[in-house]
Amino acid sequence: MKREAGLFTALIPVMLLIGLLTANVFLFDDTLSGANQIALMLSASLAGIIAWRLGIKWASIRERIVSTISSAMPSILILLLIGSLAGTWMLSGVVPVMIYYGLDIISPKMFLFTAVVVSAIVSVATGSSWSTIATIGIALLGIGKALGMNEAVVAGAIISGAYFGDKISPLSDTTNLAPAMAGTDLFTHIQYMFYTTVPSMTITLFIFLGIGFSSDYASAFDNVASVKTAIGGTFNTSPLLFLVPAILLTIIIMKVPPLPSLLAGTLLGGIFAVIFQPEIIEAVAGISGNYLKASYVSVIQAMYGDISLTTSDVKVNELLSTYGMSGMLNTVWLILSAMVFGGVMESAGLLRRITLPIVKHAKSTGSLVTSTVATCIFFNTTASDQYLAIVVPGRMFRKTYEEKGLKPEVLSRTLEDSGTMTSVLVPWNTCGATQSRILGVDTMAYAPYAFFNIISPLMTIAFAYLNIKIRRIGNNDNSKPSKEVSVN
Repeated sequence: MKREAGLFTALIPVMLLIGLLTANVFLFDDTLSGANQIALMLSASLAGIIAWRLGIKWASIRERIVSTISSAMPSILILLLIGSLAGTWMLSGVVPVMIYYGLDIISPKMFLFTAVVVSAIVSVATGSSWSTIATIGIALLGIGKALGMNEAVVAGAIISGAYFGDKISPLSDTTNLAPAMAGTDLFTHIQYMFYTTVPSMTITLFIFLGIGFSSDYASAFDNVASVKTAIGGTFNTSPLLFLVPAILLTIIIMKVPPLPSLLAGTLLGGIFAVIFQPEIIEAVAGISGNYLKASYVSVIQAMYGDISLTTSDVKVNELLSTYGMSGMLNTVWLILSAMVFGGVMESAGLLRRITLPIVKHAKSTGSLVTSTVATCIFFNTTASDQYLAIVVPGRMFRKTYEEKGLKPEVLSRTLEDSGTMTSVLVPWNTCGATQSRILGVDTMAYAPYAFFNIISPLMTIAFAYLNIKIRRIGNNDNSKPSKEVSVN
């Protein structure tokens, strides 16, 4: 007979996970190469034992694990293709050329501000933070390194901009998912989000402007000259290479699904490599006298494995290394381990048991919104997937928001401000693990500088407690303060 776990029992696997992850930070140099994966699997095993003692059959646990992993498969496939795309774009010179010309255009003091704005524009147009970071984001990170900037700060700026588009673009999957879970329409949701999104982005831009103008870039000009010389001496820096990202962005804007879009971008990179970079093709393949054979070997290697291009500048060589699909395997392993943990916890109802008291103790609109934010962050941390962090809290709180007289867009905005925004701040979440691998910057290193992602949930909580733009059923425009509704 199935029984429900007590709160303390439900928390035991989470406490074990926190303890193991904390130990890993102190005992391992690279926690993502296996230590965190094992921590998740051990915690999942303990959760499985608890589920078994609660009367849950192994078949049900396994079914939930498989279902949870299945939900992450699109992300895993996208991640693998991003690895291939990064490889062919480096081989073809697309990323080096973006760095080469970007160094001429972008002022060092304005760079972080520009990185946020450019990433935001691209992500709004594409609706995808992942594609934005995997394309223009890699180039922006290279420019930042060439300017001598802290890569964690640059990554924070790129992620802040990329997730702005992921949050408000009508092409974004999470922007469509949140209103569907809350019970409102897409454009009402987007319009309502602007109330919290514009202040959050404004603060973010001012912070990055402050960092930019308060930093010393005395050595930046020497670095820029050195980087440009090294890239120009190694690659054919034809502006025609910009056709590759332009074509890919056009494909994405035309609403072609992510997998075929990224595959098209990967193949385009390979084709342009063969056309524009014959010397690099032969050097990577180690084959001369047979260009057809060298082209095949080098492009395939760029798609699946390591590519390290050598220039006259040792620092530039670090910018020109990619890992292909194989470089994403540790991240795939991490995502699978996180999905197993989340699946076992969900099969026994442990996640719901932990979040239930949060719902019950919400006494006001402010505390209800805060509870929703906390629940989204909890699911991003334990279920390790931003979709679950939107879907499950959306289902949990929808009726409560209705009962308390709040319009569904209040819930949908809260889900987006917290579920979407905080996913990239968790190292073992699908988003955090992916962006860390793509940019080559540890999640915990860039997280303090992803200001937009940090400010967004705080802004939505502040609006709720201050009763700013809180729409209520029967009130078409609640821009003026109104009496707080009790949630008791």
